[in-house]
Amino acid sequence: MDKEDVRTLISSGESKNVEFKESRNAPNKDVYQTICAFLNRIGGHILLGANNQGKITGVDPEAVSKIKKDIATAVNNPQKISPPVYLAIDDVEIDGKVVIDIYVPESSQVHRCNGRIYDRNEDGDLDITNHTDTVTLLYMRKQSIFSENKVYPYLTMEEFRRDLFEKVRKIIGIRNPEHPWLSLTNKELLRSVGFYMKDYSTSKEGFTLGAVLLFGRDDVIMSVLPYHGTDAILRRENLDRYDDREIVETNLIESFDRLMQFIAKHLADPFFLEGDIRISLREKIFREVISNILIHREYLNPYPAKLIIEKTRVTTENANKAHGVGAINPDSFSPFPKNPKIAAFFREIGRADKLGSGVRNIFKYTPIYSKGAKPELIEGDIFRIIIPLVPYGEEGSVSDRKTTQKTTQKTTQKILELIKENPEITRKELAELINITEDGVKYHLTKLKKQKKIKRIGPDKGGHWKVVK
Repeated sequence: MDKEDVRTLISSGESKNVEFKESRNAPNKDVYQTICAFLNRIGGHILLGANNQGKITGVDPEAVSKIKKDIATAVNNPQKISPPVYLAIDDVEIDGKVVIDIYVPESSQVHRCNGRIYDRNEDGDLDITNHTDTVTLLYMRKQSIFSENKVYPYLTMEEFRRDLFEKVRKIIGIRNPEHPWLSLTNKELLRSVGFYMKDYSTSKEGFTLGAVLLFGRDDVIMSVLPYHGTDAILRRENLDRYDDREIVETNLIESFDRLMQFIAKHLADPFFLEGDIRISLREKIFREVISNILIHREYLNPYPAKLIIEKTRVTTENANKAHGVGAINPDSFSPFPKNPKIAAFFREIGRADKLGSGVRNIFKYTPIYSKGAKPELIEGDIFRIIIPLVPYGEEGSVSDRKTTQKTTQKTTQKILELIKENPEITRKELAELINITEDGVKYHLTKLKKQKKIKRIGPDKGGHWKVVK
């Protein structure tokens, strides 16, 4: 949020989804009760550095970093907030005073703070732990809003694919060898991420739709959701039909991989350096596009999801439970998770970034990939993303190309110097010394070999490089 957004919130006063806390040097103790209440109700903004009368008092500038860190740590601690959550926490300076904005999304789960359940009522937080009827209604409301929570009481562990659990553990193990999921059984893992619930309208317990979509066998998924799938289409030459097509009707983990492969098959990935580090613009953009249509889809709506690659654009469409209408502005939008548990799962396995950052990446990298053209993200009952495609290199200034050429030449020369110093140097060591990715090193080595400036003597392991004079 920018300062004008914060001013608008403050001027409107406290409400069901806006709360002020002075918090000069540390978070108020009751801020976590408000976070819990917002999670359980409709979400909202907590502004630290403003009093109950709407006057900006400011947070101590020297305490800002610590306050943000303390809050992020606390909401990820199940002893404080259970289940833990990810929150967007930003600071804004207004008239020389710092205000911290904590954006709390509505959650698909019922949360507790210090073991107590809080709900929001107008501008107050209510402890409803001992009000059985109110708690029951809260659970029922959560299940009706978020389709991922739909309970299937007759599902057993036999309906899930064991190999997918092992695949997830391998991914997690590479990212974090100490991750708690690694020591859990398959059933314990599903329970720990909230994919086993009680349906308070029927009193039946069971695995949820989220569990089926992530780990279910294909026949089980199609039995539960006969219309499930994503239609990936290439339409460049044959505009009446298609040039290539793949209908992806499988679990979300493998759906992500197959859709990314379809993108890689048909879209270029131009060389680009961010600073001195090579990054994949195509992956930066379409990783977020693909994860969005899988994570934020309204799965109880039979509208077919689509990914269409055309000459001048890529378009995606998926059913949506809208929380607004019209084009999304990256500077002012408030992220809202449509399937929070699936989203959290995707973050854990590295298929998505924290809430809101994916949209910002799309807006950040698309103009680079498409030479100035901007993406469109349109909220409605059908959510649409439009990524313009402009052939790389057709636009852009001569100075841009010269700068890239100079940077590339500098990197290539540095690689040659390092190989001369140590012919047995590895790609990993080159990447660390030059501060680029291993893929970037591979790109430069391949180019140098084609130019016959270096050659490899012996195998990849145990061999060495030779500079050709």
